[in-house]
Amino acid sequence: MVRDLSLSRIRQGLRDKEFSSREITQAYLDRIEQLDSGLNSFTQAFRDAALAAADAADQRLASGDARPLEGVPIAHKDILATTEGRTTCGSKMLAHYCSPFDATVVDRLAAAGAVVVGKTNMDEFAMGSSNETSYFGPVRNPWCTDAVPGGSSGGSAAAVAARLAAGATGTDTGGSIRQPAALCGITGLKPTYGRCSRYGLVAFASSLDQPGPMAQTAEDCAHLLGAMAGHDERDSTSVARPVDDYTTGLESDLTGKVIGVPSEFFTEGLAPDVERAVQAALDQYRELGAEVREIHLPHYPYAIPTYQVISAAEASSNLARFDGVRYTHRAENPKNLVDMYESTRAEGFGAEVQRRVMVGTFVLSAGYYDAYYLKAQKVRTRIRDDFAAAFEEVDLIAGPTSPTAAFGIGEKAADPVAMYLSDLYTTAANLAGVPGISFPCGFSQGGLPVGMHLMANFFREDLLLNAAHRYQQVTDWHARVPEGV
Repeated sequence: MVRDLSLSRIRQGLRDKEFSSREITQAYLDRIEQLDSGLNSFTQAFRDAALAAADAADQRLASGDARPLEGVPIAHKDILATTEGRTTCGSKMLAHYCSPFDATVVDRLAAAGAVVVGKTNMDEFAMGSSNETSYFGPVRNPWCTDAVPGGSSGGSAAAVAARLAAGATGTDTGGSIRQPAALCGITGLKPTYGRCSRYGLVAFASSLDQPGPMAQTAEDCAHLLGAMAGHDERDSTSVARPVDDYTTGLESDLTGKVIGVPSEFFTEGLAPDVERAVQAALDQYRELGAEVREIHLPHYPYAIPTYQVISAAEASSNLARFDGVRYTHRAENPKNLVDMYESTRAEGFGAEVQRRVMVGTFVLSAGYYDAYYLKAQKVRTRIRDDFAAAFEEVDLIAGPTSPTAAFGIGEKAADPVAMYLSDLYTTAANLAGVPGISFPCGFSQGGLPVGMHLMANFFREDLLLNAAHRYQQVTDWHARVPEGV
C-alpha cells in the first residue's frame, strides 16, 4: 500500500479520504516489523503511541480541522529529544535515557499533525559517515545490505529508502543528512544554520549542527521544512526570520538561473561512475533552461581538516557533560570520583567518539589553541568568503554529494581518514552555514544510488527545493525502490 506513495501523495490521499491515517500508519508499522530486522534502521518503534496519534488525526481529518501534515507517518533521528521512548544518540552512554521534554522540531512536527512511528538508528553522537559506530549495531543499506547507508543519519535514510516511514528528521554537522540521502537514493536537505531550532538536539558541534528533513522527493522535504523551521526563543542561534511556504515556488521556471560548478570538485578521488551521473544531471539542467558555468572555491580543499579541528573541539566541550554524575551510564564500583569519571566515559563512549574527544581536547589545549583551533577558524572565514563571492555570480553551486556510491560495511572502519573523506563535498556548507540539498541523479556501475548536491545562498532553501523538484519532474531516479522492500 505505502511502497509507492510519497509523503506528498499520502498527505493528499488522507485529505481526499482515499485511506485513513490508521491504515497508513499500521502499514508502516507492519513494514518495520517485517523488514527492519534486516536493516536495523530503527532503535525503537512506537506502535501504540503511533496508532493512538493516527486515530486522533483521523478525527481531525473527518471534522475538516486538518493541520499541514495531519496523519502523515514520520520517524525521528534518535538524537532529537522526545518524551516518547528513549533518546539514545546511538550510544551506550544514553542507552536508557528518557527525556523529560521534546525538541523544538519534534514539537513543531507534532503540532503540524505528523504521526511518529519510531526513532532511527545513527552513528554514536552523530560522529561517523557510515552508521557503523552505533552502540546498537550498524544500519544496512536497503539497496545492498552488505553496504553502509551513510551517516550519521543513516537510520533515517535507510528507513525512508525502504519505505518504513514517509519522511524522517535528520541532523547535519558535516554532511550527515545529505551524504546518507545520496547513498540511499532519497532527498535530504540541510537548511541554513539557524533556520531550524537546535533546542533538544543533543549537541555534537554547536556551530555546525542543523536539523533538516529527509524524504523521497523535494516536494516532501518542502512540506516537512515548512513545519520544522522558524525562530525559537530557547535557541540563541535560531534566526528570527519568517518561514516561507516552501511549496509555492516548486514549479518556478529555471530559465536564466546560473549554476556554478567548482573545478575543485572534479579531481582525484571522485569515482568515474559518480562523475558521469552528475555530469548527466548538469546536462539535464541545461535542458531545463539553466546556465552551467565553471567557478572556483579556492579554499574548498581545506574544508575537511578545518571541519575536523572545529567539530572535534566543540565535541570535546559538549560531551564533557556525560560524566556519570547526573544522568547517563555510570561505571559500577568506582574506586573514587576520578575513577568514576574515567571508567564511565571509557565504557560509555565508543572508539570514534573517544578519538574525536581526545583530538578536540588536544587542539584546545594551551600551546596548541593558536596553532590548530584559531587557525581553523580563520580558514573557516576564508571558506565562507569564497561562498559569498561565488553567490554574487551564480544562483546555485552543484557537484557530487559523495565521492563514491555506498561502500561495504567494514571497508573503511579501520581507516578514519578515508572515512572522513566521505564528506569531502559536504562539510564546507556547514562551515559557511549555507543550505544544501542532495537528491538521486543515477546509479553506480554496481547498481547503487548516486546523489547530486546543490548549495544556495543563506535562506534560499526555496531555490534548492525548486531546482531539485524541477529535476525530479523530468527524471525518475527518486521513484526507484530497492528490490526486496
